[in-house]
Amino acid sequence: MTMQIISVVGLVLIVLLATLRSVNMGAIAFLGVFLLGSLVFDVSDDDIFGGFPGDLFIVLVGVTLLFAIAKGNGTVDWLVHLGVRAVGGRIAFVPWVMFVVTAVLTSVGAVVPGAVAIMAPIGLSFAARYRINPLLMGLLIINGASAGGFSPIGVFGVITNGVVDHEHLASDPGLLWASSFLFNAALSVVVFVLFGGRDLVRRRVDPAGQDATGEAEPDEPTGGTGSSGSVATEPAGALATRTEPVTEVSREVVPLNAQRVVTLAGLLALVVGALGFDIDVGLLALSVATVICVLFPKDCKGNVAEVAWPTVLLICGVVTYVNVMKTIGTIDMLGDSVANIGVPLLAAFVICLIGAAVSAFASTTGILGALIPLAVPFLLGGAVGAVGLIIALAISSSVVDSSPFSTSGALVVASSGTEVRDRVFRGLMAWGLSMIIVAPVLSWAVFVAPGWL
Repeated sequence: MTMQIISVVGLVLIVLLATLRSVNMGAIAFLGVFLLGSLVFDVSDDDIFGGFPGDLFIVLVGVTLLFAIAKGNGTVDWLVHLGVRAVGGRIAFVPWVMFVVTAVLTSVGAVVPGAVAIMAPIGLSFAARYRINPLLMGLLIINGASAGGFSPIGVFGVITNGVVDHEHLASDPGLLWASSFLFNAALSVVVFVLFGGRDLVRRRVDPAGQDATGEAEPDEPTGGTGSSGSVATEPAGALATRTEPVTEVSREVVPLNAQRVVTLAGLLALVVGALGFDIDVGLLALSVATVICVLFPKDCKGNVAEVAWPTVLLICGVVTYVNVMKTIGTIDMLGDSVANIGVPLLAAFVICLIGAAVSAFASTTGILGALIPLAVPFLLGGAVGAVGLIIALAISSSVVDSSPFSTSGALVVASSGTEVRDRVFRGLMAWGLSMIIVAPVLSWAVFVAPGWL
């Protein structure tokens, strides 16, 4: 018990040190892995390095490298123009289009991180180009992925329904999907209102790139250099939507050339391979990026430096530390504590809370598979409805994917422009950690406490 408590305290100290000293949290987490894992808990090197998220490392490096190439050679600019034309220039529709498209992808079987990996770089490019709060865009993409993920053929849905059937519990796959979709859609409405969506309703961009007042839209509203070389600066403070005009920005449609055609073909291969053939999205993205670099070495020479290395270090360090906690039994201790609670409704809430807290730092799929069996003893007693608890646990464990320590949140941070990346990280951390409390409370209050399921 003492070891498990020390590991939890260590995680709290990692977050505090990183916040107070402005040091990369991943580096501090690796320090914790060494001090506690190797020296105090005597965890073997094999167990420590076995917990290193190699798959997440490849996803972050591969996806950010590929889209750095696509951004550098103008392919992303071409896609942005195409997308704006598709919604008739109505800027407010763009985040919702991203929500729906991502939900469709996960509904038909795309893994949630894979769908976010495809959509986040494109969505964040829209956000940078058209002065959309990147938190608004990123959260709607993540919420869309969670909304579709619990369909009967979605990855989350297949795992959850499979575990429920294995435990011989009552189930309703259709209601699970509908409840998750509606919860995430409602949450996205809140996000839209809180993070500048209402200001977007009044804005529209015509094919020439002019908004409703005739002001040109900036290419890089968050501190980068526009296509004409002019620089737009971001005001200090929160991630607010800027309203001041930016002039002298070229809005000519980017033409296709050989390099952009090859890049588009690579992006299409990424989508088809990841969604249609279940190929690992990280390996595929890295392979596509490497092929483009081989074909156009001079143009891609500086793109490796644009990989979100600080984000890679941060995420991999924290996930490795959490896996040390799992190795020494901290997660199992929390589960056993729930099983010993004598009040079923309270136990149901606590298990949702644990699912949210752990999933914010670890695999949602793993949490769903591990926590549902823990609920079996008090579910069989009939005091808590099985369907309601499964829905509440599913929502609690998936909504927190917006945490920057989860794969989806990490991808949004990595896809953000370097000028706003730190603020996006802090914003997602605040939102994701708040969801650890908000999601269990709301889902428990709606689906468990009333006893109607």
